[in-house]
Amino acid sequence: MRESFDHLALLRRRVAAVVGAERPLREQRFASGHAALDAALDGGLVQGRLHELFACERDDGASAAGFAAMLALRTRHRAAAILWLRTDDAERCGGRFHAAGFAELGGDPDALLLALAPDPRALLQSAADAAACVGLGAVVVECWGKFPALDLTASRRLVLAAEQSGVTVILLRINANPVASAADTRWAVQAAPSVALEADAPGPALFDIELLRRRAGPSGMRWRVEWDRDQCIFREPALPGAVVPLPAYGSAAAAPAADLRRSA
Repeated sequence: MRESFDHLALLRRRVAAVVGAERPLREQRFASGHAALDAALDGGLVQGRLHELFACERDDGASAAGFAAMLALRTRHRAAAILWLRTDDAERCGGRFHAAGFAELGGDPDALLLALAPDPRALLQSAADAAACVGLGAVVVECWGKFPALDLTASRRLVLAAEQSGVTVILLRINANPVASAADTRWAVQAAPSVALEADAPGPALFDIELLRRRAGPSGMRWRVEWDRDQCIFREPALPGAVVPLPAYGSAAAAPAADLRRSA
């Protein structure tokens, strides 16, 4: 227990060093940049809320973590820090956070705070404390597996803290199945094959995302999104040749033949 208290005290001091901005207005939204996605969300995701990202398969963990980092870059206030929280076990399972990789996504490693908690309960307490700190741009909470400490009560604490401060909390669930929570939105994230650039260079990161739940609107919609690291926005993938548009509902196989089109 002493170790957990020391960890929380240290985290509070670290967060206090980067806060001090005025309290943001409520009910603000941050756009993803992807037109169809933002239109379906009435302009974007609500700032100062809890949003869950699920990688139901362990192999999609890296993709979901990358998507969480990109989403944090979209939501954070100008010049505000992003706090990434994880447990010691998460670092053993997923490896250390790669600052150079974060920079390749368009992020500033100097604006990223990393904190390790000794156990799940300390992680969730740290997340609630951080979410209440006005001035942080976003808080990413990385959880692996079933994570029984993250029950409905714990998620409500995160929601209340986020609503009071205006800080957006991104709950990253890796190798876990969706369960009841107080999150404003819940997403499933999978990697999608990218399109190679000239000389067979790796193309931009692509993701298949599904809106599993939304408190204030319909769910069940799916999109394929591409990350533009120069502008730090999501966008419609620019696919050459034959293009099969992804339907909002159902599978791509169910799309009628008339929807198939070819670009020049």
